Amino acid sequence: MGREMEEMNIRSIKIKTLTVIFLIPLGWSQAAAQSNGFPSLQAESRALEYARWEADGPYSWEEMAEVALWASGAEDEAIERSMARIRSAAAELARSAALPENLRDRGEFLLSSLHGSLLKTYSEFQTRLDELLNTGRYNCVSSSVIYMVLATSLGIEVRGVMTRDHAFVTVSAGDEVIDVETTNPYGFDPGSRKEFHDNFGRLTGFAYVPARNYRARVSLSPLELISLILSNRIADLEARKRFGEAVPLALSRALLLSLRKDPVVSPFFADPEQDALDRLYNFGVSLARAGREEDALRWAALASRQFPGDSWEEFIFATVNNLMIKLIRNRRFEDARALLTAQAPVLSSESFATLNLRITDAELVQRSTLIRTVEDAEACIRAINDAETYTALPRARAEEMRTVVFLHEGEILAAAGGLREAISFLEETIRQYGRNSRLDEALRVFRLNRVAEVHNQFAGLFNRGAYDEAIRILRAGLEEFPNNRQLRTDLSRAQEILNKRP
Repeated sequence: MGREMEEMNIRSIKIKTLTVIFLIPLGWSQAAAQSNGFPSLQAESRALEYARWEADGPYSWEEMAEVALWASGAEDEAIERSMARIRSAAAELARSAALPENLRDRGEFLLSSLHGSLLKTYSEFQTRLDELLNTGRYNCVSSSVIYMVLATSLGIEVRGVMTRDHAFVTVSAGDEVIDVETTNPYGFDPGSRKEFHDNFGRLTGFAYVPARNYRARVSLSPLELISLILSNRIADLEARKRFGEAVPLALSRALLLSLRKDPVVSPFFADPEQDALDRLYNFGVSLARAGREEDALRWAALASRQFPGDSWEEFIFATVNNLMIKLIRNRRFEDARALLTAQAPVLSSESFATLNLRITDAELVQRSTLIRTVEDAEACIRAINDAETYTALPRARAEEMRTVVFLHEGEILAAAGGLREAISFLEETIRQYGRNSRLDEALRVFRLNRVAEVHNQFAGLFNRGAYDEAIRILRAGLEEFPNNRQLRTDLSRAQEILNKRP
């Protein structure tokens, strides 16, 4: 009877449908979020400014650099310092006597120069451009971005490339499009042999970087490549369970990419609006997993109003369910119902009915454990019947509950009025509600106990010499159980003994 309510597994779920407007003012949402200690629901306004730059025409290399530094999280002063560093690097490259005229050779020269100056140490998760400039640490994204910026300053057309777990760039040289693995100093045109000569033109060695056989790849615009900095920062924050900090970054990424004329569509490149909704949802999940279900519901009410999506209802359902379990385990049924009523406007009728039934089920289970009298049992049966009729309590569950109550009532009757009354009660119950194995077994045990009771009464009286009373008790027992072998044997032996008496 004491079946536990099932806790819902609250997890990160991709949101399937959405209707989101990322460009409207969010002042009211921001104030509400701050008052609850929630992350900002305000995308950074500069993201829209940068989005409009691309909408107005191709980015200049300096604009690429500024946007990338902003995406890296650099403050204004740090952006200015970093921009000065990048301008200096661009000027140094432009005036280098070794800079080739040929675009292909120029692209290879740039890669080699970067690994001799700015790119010092590969670090898988170091995606920020400002950090690259300060420490020389880089990964595939940050090295691709700095290469794109400086290549554009040299008049080279560059696009980003993304695979499932990697990023690099391509260089256009006439009709040729060349892959550039920016994490490797010899990564220009992977698969080609790089020969090295001394000052006299003699071959001194070669390097070979094998071409990767990417089964799927997608080309990215400069802005989309830069947005991978934000994507990586978001992924890093969530990996460290800092879900709240990921929310404004995701909203800013969505706003940054909101005005693209030809947006990339690929399973490798997270749809910005979808991704923003997932981050909102994941923050709510993190609250619920931390046992802060009430805050999770407040967050859902706040965030779903501005950023609606189908999975909010699923999230609210799971969160209400888990909070209800806590209340029910503490026998706070009224509070559980109040919680459910408060969330009714955002739950489907099916979800509401499911949760309402779970409260009813738990109430009935609790009530059945408190039965002390026949009147308690009868009232509990009425409540179960009403739940089956009006709350859609499943018939099988209702039968299970009624059986427990009937068995309890039978025990109460047996203890108060004797086994005959308990047997009569179970027989009538089976006639009215139908039989099942538990009721049949209880009736069988009661009958066996009643036979044993009659036998013991008979034996006690007979042994004391009260033969007439003993025989009367025995015959009365046989009226209850006319085919019982034990009582018939008792009667036969008693008569045999009495017939032998003088």
